[in-house]
Amino acid sequence: MAGKVMHVVQYDSYGSGAAGLKYVEVPVPTPKKDEVLLKLEATNTNPIDWKIQKGMLRPLLPTKFPFIPTIDGGGEVVEVGSNVKSFKAGDKVVAMLNALNGGGLAEYAVANESLTVPRPAEVSTAEGAGLTALQALVNPAEVKLDGIGPRKNILVTAASGGVGHYAVQLAKLGNTHVTATCGACNIDFVKSLGADEVLDYKTPEGATLKSPSGPKYDAVIHYTIGIPWSTFEPNLSSSGKVIDITPGVSAMWTFVVKKLTFSKKQLVPLVLIPKKENLELIVGLVKEGKLKTVIDSKFPLSKADDAWIRSIDGHATGKIVAEPLL
Repeated sequence: MAGKVMHVVQYDSYGSGAAGLKYVEVPVPTPKKDEVLLKLEATNTNPIDWKIQKGMLRPLLPTKFPFIPTIDGGGEVVEVGSNVKSFKAGDKVVAMLNALNGGGLAEYAVANESLTVPRPAEVSTAEGAGLTALQALVNPAEVKLDGIGPRKNILVTAASGGVGHYAVQLAKLGNTHVTATCGACNIDFVKSLGADEVLDYKTPEGATLKSPSGPKYDAVIHYTIGIPWSTFEPNLSSSGKVIDITPGVSAMWTFVVKKLTFSKKQLVPLVLIPKKENLELIVGLVKEGKLKTVIDSKFPLSKADDAWIRSIDGHATGKIVAEPLL
C-alpha cells in the first residue's frame, strides 16, 4: 500500500490529556518480513493508555514522539511480510501491537505474526484483549485457571473496568475466593461476573480494602491509583503480593524497598510480556463462553478524544472501544 495515507490519532508530548490528542494523516505502514498489516476494525482504549501519555509509566515504557496510542484490537489482514506463513489477506484476526510503538488509534496498523491469532466468528473484533489480567493472575499471582491447586484469596481493584472485569472472571476459573472493589452503581454487575464479595471503594469500610469475610489476600490485582502500600499491607497474607498493573514512581520505590529488606510481602510491578499462546487462550475462552467482554461504549476514531475522556473519568463499566473511520 505504498503511497497511501491513513487517519491516525497521536500526541507529541507527555501530558495534556484528551486536549493533547491530534488528528493527522500519515503514511500507511509497510509490514516487515515477520509482520502483518491490519485494517483495524476496533481497538480498546484502556487506562494504561492515558497513564502512558501522562508519563506515569515512563521508567518502564519510555515513549518516542509522536506516539499513536493503544496496543490491542483486531481487524482484517490486508498485507503480509515475506516470512509470514500463518496468515493471508482477508483473514480476520485479533492482535497485540508493540507496546513501545503503539499504533492502535489508526485505520491501519502492523502487528507481529507471533502476536496475531485468528478470530473465530463467535468472537467480536473488540474481544480477546484480556492479556493483562491473564498475565497478572497466572504469573505473579500463581492462579491455575483449571481450578487445580491450593485455594487463593484474591482482591481485584477497579473490578468493573476493562481489565478488572476480565480479572474477576479469569480468577474464578481457578480455585479462588475473589473480593472486588468498584463504585456502588456497579456492585451487582461485578457480582454477576462471579466475585464472592464486593466492596464499595467510596465507603469507609471499602476504603480499608478489608475482606468482609476475613481472609487475608494472597494476591491483589491492582489497576487503579491513589491507594498507598500502607492500606494494602495489613490485608495481605504472610507472603501476599500486590501486582500493580500500572506502576508509577512510588510503586517502583516500594518494590525496591521490599526487595532490599527481604520482605515476604511484595509489590510486583507488572510488565506485560505478550505471548501468542496466552492470546489464543483468551480467544478460546471467549469462544467457549467462559469469558465475556462487556462493552461500556464505542466511539469512532474521529471522536477518540471522547473515548480518552471516558477512560480518564474512571467510571467505565467494561471496555471502551474506538472504531476507525470506514
